[in-house]
Amino acid sequence: MTGFILYYLTAFLASSAVIPSNVGIQSVAGQYLLGLGIGDITGPVVETNMMGYASLAQTDTGLHMRQRSRVFIVAEQDTPSNRILFINADIAMGDTGVRRSIVSNVTAQFPGIYTNENIAFVGTHQHSGVGGYLENLLPQLTSLGYVAATADAIVQGTVLAVQRAHDSLAPGKLSLGNVTVLNANINRSPSAYLANPAEERARYEFDQDKDLTLLRFDDNSGNARGFLSFFAVHGTSLYENNTLISGDNKGMAAYLYEAMVEPDVMPGNTTFIAGFTQSNVGDTSPNTLGAFCESPGEPYDGMPCDFDHSTCGGTVEQCHGRGPGFQISDFASNEIIAQLQMEGAQTVMDSTNRTSVTGAVRSVHVYLDMANHTFTLPNGTSVQTCPAAMGFAFAGGTTDGPGAFDFIQGDNSSQPQNPFWELVKNFVTPPPSAAQIACQDPKPILLNTGFATLPYNWSPSTVDIQMLRVGQLVMLIMPGELTTMSGRRIREAVRAKLISSGVLDNSAYVVIAGPANTYAHYVATLEEYGVQRYEGASTIFGQYTLDAYIDKYSSLVPFIADTVTGTPASDAAPPEQTSKAISLQSPVVFDAAPFGSHFGAVQTDVSSTPYEAGQTVFATFVGANPRNNLRLEGTFLSIDRLVSGQWQMFKSDSHPSTTYSWVQTSTILGNSQVNITWTIESGTPSGTYRIRYFGDSKPLIGSISSFTGQSSNFTVL
Repeated sequence: MTGFILYYLTAFLASSAVIPSNVGIQSVAGQYLLGLGIGDITGPVVETNMMGYASLAQTDTGLHMRQRSRVFIVAEQDTPSNRILFINADIAMGDTGVRRSIVSNVTAQFPGIYTNENIAFVGTHQHSGVGGYLENLLPQLTSLGYVAATADAIVQGTVLAVQRAHDSLAPGKLSLGNVTVLNANINRSPSAYLANPAEERARYEFDQDKDLTLLRFDDNSGNARGFLSFFAVHGTSLYENNTLISGDNKGMAAYLYEAMVEPDVMPGNTTFIAGFTQSNVGDTSPNTLGAFCESPGEPYDGMPCDFDHSTCGGTVEQCHGRGPGFQISDFASNEIIAQLQMEGAQTVMDSTNRTSVTGAVRSVHVYLDMANHTFTLPNGTSVQTCPAAMGFAFAGGTTDGPGAFDFIQGDNSSQPQNPFWELVKNFVTPPPSAAQIACQDPKPILLNTGFATLPYNWSPSTVDIQMLRVGQLVMLIMPGELTTMSGRRIREAVRAKLISSGVLDNSAYVVIAGPANTYAHYVATLEEYGVQRYEGASTIFGQYTLDAYIDKYSSLVPFIADTVTGTPASDAAPPEQTSKAISLQSPVVFDAAPFGSHFGAVQTDVSSTPYEAGQTVFATFVGANPRNNLRLEGTFLSIDRLVSGQWQMFKSDSHPSTTYSWVQTSTILGNSQVNITWTIESGTPSGTYRIRYFGDSKPLIGSISSFTGQSSNFTVL
């Protein structure tokens, strides 16, 4: 029964103040110390569940592009102890346990410089990365528990990126700008958005944010070193059926920009660092053509899904969002959405109308126990949040990743949606009390995760509340996915508090970054919560979740003022869970080459016929399990080019034109095969090339050893 239940559990912030376009850059030489760095965080690329869609079937089989952490440090030059460290990681979301390890490592290396207060750990919310790293049980279910190798890779690569950023610290300047990016996102729950007050909605042209905000990092001579951008679009360009590890549209956008600036440098080695950060992402989608029924043989096949419930014939399984490259592939859609963000960033970077960033660097961090947190609304009403719970529509999924059975979005009726689940749900998590039912109302509770603590906590109760300030820019580091209107409300509230309290003037600019630090699922508005689509059902702390965050973040505004006195009140840090973690992932037993062959031997060679741009070169090799060596900061493959009689690496496994996949051909014999492809890009120099494969084999007895395979030479015209 447990396996049955696990299989069908499915996964689960541009301020209202626009930067004036007629304000030119004001020179502020040497106000800040700036550091930027990058590190490889790619975990096991095979035999591990992928994070985001929560599908048991989505087990990784190889690599499209490596995952990276990009680190941005800003310190006051005159008072360097006033600094922030922003980590933008190509992962689905920040996590309490992983952040704890990163903070521990970084503070040990740089005591008194980087602290729990000034380190922000933000995920791009991509859905094509390696899973199993989150500390709480619920997101571990489909990965069959905790995967230490994934978490360790994230920590190791991120700490390396921090070291590189710290070593690169130098005086510099910051400037801020924004641009409207069209056709890169839509609202995937428009019926829920329409529940928000009409007068509020009338203030906005779109039902999702279209502004891309960018913070440019320059040296003192005005040369760009990189940027940190904020734009809301889900990392679901690559669909649930993709099993190659990648960075989705934000990872791709970062690659495209860094490669444009330094085209002759291998990915991950650039000195220019492009940060594409997630914002109020909750109800956004990159699948901009909309959601349609993929129901062969049915009269509604090819028709738009039901507007209110995202169903086809009454169920959700066949309702799928379509990206702009739908007729080609989801990888084509991914590149289109990435290109739009990259071009938006380039527009701001090239603009002469950015605003100079000046002023103090501040950070504040507290913990907030969101289970039964009582606070007062602006109208004087006392309300409270609830222990975590997931609603029925959580299992219905979204148009980016539909759920199963007859769970649907937008149904909060008291009638059972699924009689079987009505019978079994209390065997999965404890039955909710009358008080919990009343607190979570109108959400019908499917999984009462706030009371599920065996073998360890299913969901978080205590979350990280964090704000970072750089001059007039304030970043709300959010422990969840805010919907479009939730993001607008909290940005507006915090900005108003910044101005009314005298911390900043009308130049105050507020952005959202998340999901960060702790993954506490979604944050819908009160009105959207009432509709109970996926986002409302996944707002785990009840209908006043957003109001609680607005109240808490607003209360911390004095602690990012130029002059700070006192210490903010904080709840206790959440209990550590990682030491309790269970993992059912089997280790690699052994690798063996087929009789009469050897590791790295070519099984299918390249063609002797010359290739042209647009064609795909393909070769297969006798392989070994890539879990034996993650090859962090390295590569599983290279496309080499012969230049003046010397071979030079031309492409690696971090280039989107290459793929690496691994197939276990015999579990009993330990045999496996590696498939490598390279799709030749337009503009590739003509000449002689080869494919190399880098592997590591594990014998039944003895140590892991490395080997190399090499194809025959081939010609590109």
